[in-house]
Amino acid sequence: MIKGTITHPQILQALATAGHKSTVLIADAHYAAATAVGPNAHTVHLHLTAGAPTIPDVLRAVLDTVVVEHASQIKATADALPSTVQQEVAETLPTGVPLEYVERYAFYELARQGDLALAVVTGDTRRFGNVLLRLGALITPPEPATGR
Repeated sequence: MIKGTITHPQILQALATAGHKSTVLIADAHYAAATAVGPNAHTVHLHLTAGAPTIPDVLRAVLDTVVVEHASQIKATADALPSTVQQEVAETLPTGVPLEYVERYAFYELARQGDLALAVVTGDTRRFGNVLLRLGALITPPEPATGR
């Protein structure tokens, strides 16, 4: 059985087949997933109700599964600051993972690239929470499992 946090089969498949430098989008419930994702992406509509799961909830599960080397978010407009969801994302990312904020349409162009392996649409309804993760490589192999 799976020992990790994620048990959703399509998400596991997409993460397992994504390689170094592939990207993963964790989007809010309002994201235009039908038109603003890359041609190779597996899109998973995970939103069950308005507000659940949140972007940080999904981000934590993804971070338990893969290595992330970079993250991008849409630069919030002045009327949306401070953005609590952006603050939560920044606090959830591992130390040392650069986080950049890009203009809205530049973000959509990044998400439409061919290297997008997975788009997860959450139930989060807060503005400017979408996060695009660039996957890294596992540099140090995990310790081998010990048996009896």
